[in-house]
Amino acid sequence: MSAFSFSACRHIVIEGPIGVGKSSLARRLAAHLKGELMMEKPQENPFLARFYADGSRYAFQTQMFFLFQRVEQYRELVQPGMFSGPVISDFLFAKDALFARLTLSDDEYTLYTQMYQHLAPQIPEPDLVIWLQAEPPTLLQRIARRGIEMERSIDTAYLQRLCDAYAEHFQHHEGAPVLSVDTTHFNPVDRPADFDLLLGELARFAGPRGLLTPPAHRVA
Repeated sequence: MSAFSFSACRHIVIEGPIGVGKSSLARRLAAHLKGELMMEKPQENPFLARFYADGSRYAFQTQMFFLFQRVEQYRELVQPGMFSGPVISDFLFAKDALFARLTLSDDEYTLYTQMYQHLAPQIPEPDLVIWLQAEPPTLLQRIARRGIEMERSIDTAYLQRLCDAYAEHFQHHEGAPVLSVDTTHFNPVDRPADFDLLLGELARFAGPRGLLTPPAHRVA
């Protein structure tokens, strides 16, 4: 197996819980690398707003829509000539199963898993995952700042479950190299010095696991 090199990455995924800044960092990194974006499209999911209003009733429809949507996006990724430069995305395909485990009933999850296991082998691993982290109170503040109406029902308990689920997932993750980044006092999107710090860490990163813990005195 060849040594990891950030400059050789063709597909970089930014992951983490709701409100952590995945999409903003994906855009910033894509602009810097002159790459292309492959982003989640929650606005296309007709069940999502209803899920936030009544999770137990609409969780299965919401999750299945996302599953098939993401499969189609990844199929575009592997088509020759579809993307000319590196691709930066704000979701890892495996996150779909992570959310399904949190939101679906046992019977629904069993049915979902059968479909997921049929589709997952078709999905290629990215070259790198940047896992952004923050505590639930920080996430709630960021969610409130962006002011998306249907996210107003998200609470600390749900975010804590989500953070725990990500931690468990990456504890057992055996796929692409993962660089973990504590974003509590770190803003690589709006603060150039922080973005430079991240780029420096990525240039030094040799895989398979790494952790960037910025200075604690920075303000989020």
